[in-house]
Amino acid sequence: MSPFTGSAARTARWEHLRVELADGVATVTLARPDKLNALTFGAYADLRDLLAELSRERAVRALVLGGEGRGFCSGGDVDEIIGATLSMDTSRLLDFNRMTGQVVRAVRECPFPVVAAVHGVAAGAGAVLALAADFRVADPTARFAFLFTRVGLSGGDMGAAYLLPRVVGLGHATRLLMLGEPVHAPEAERIGLISALADEGGADTAARDLAHRLADGPALAYAQTKALLTAEMDMPLAASVELDASTQALLMHGEDYAEFHAAFTEKRPPKWRGR
Repeated sequence: MSPFTGSAARTARWEHLRVELADGVATVTLARPDKLNALTFGAYADLRDLLAELSRERAVRALVLGGEGRGFCSGGDVDEIIGATLSMDTSRLLDFNRMTGQVVRAVRECPFPVVAAVHGVAAGAGAVLALAADFRVADPTARFAFLFTRVGLSGGDMGAAYLLPRVVGLGHATRLLMLGEPVHAPEAERIGLISALADEGGADTAARDLAHRLADGPALAYAQTKALLTAEMDMPLAASVELDASTQALLMHGEDYAEFHAAFTEKRPPKWRGR
């Protein structure tokens, strides 16, 4: 995303999220614990807009997405979203569904790694938000459920039919999206849905530790790796290796590449600058 901005000022306060920034790590917390962090129209829009702002600012080198209270996110609010959509016309429904997809695209396309810290339930849209992250750190209480067919909708919501087979394979993805059955942490780890399993109650800490490790690393290299992982999902091999070659040639002009050589020669750790 381009770092150039217009006349609008940075958002000072996010109504539907708690946002903290320290040492290059943004911590974004879904903060409706009384509703298991169920998403509202405003929460979706805030996530979309926040990720766009953070992507432009270039101050963030890693982001942790978590949920307050007993779970990560129970999905869309039954009353505030599902109830409301029953009275919407097709045009308005399309606007809403496009917005939810824009959130997932923002997670995938932002130029920094996103680490989801999952405990308790990650259901419906909450499961897809975790799925879209680059890393999913979960504790043993975590359970994922792609519930869309259970409310009479397609399991391919918010890009789930695109992302899930690429994470766990077509067979597991078909089962999870068709049946909507919960997947508990041990199975989620076995099929590759979880990147790392933390101790009970330790998902937030483990996710922050990973985010700080990423933030201290070569940020530009990470950003380009993420971009290539997303772009090459649908490319033939010839196009992929050409894109890899072009990317590496550009990065070989970067300061971090030269810094690695200097640090290796001087027998010291590299001082990464993300350039």
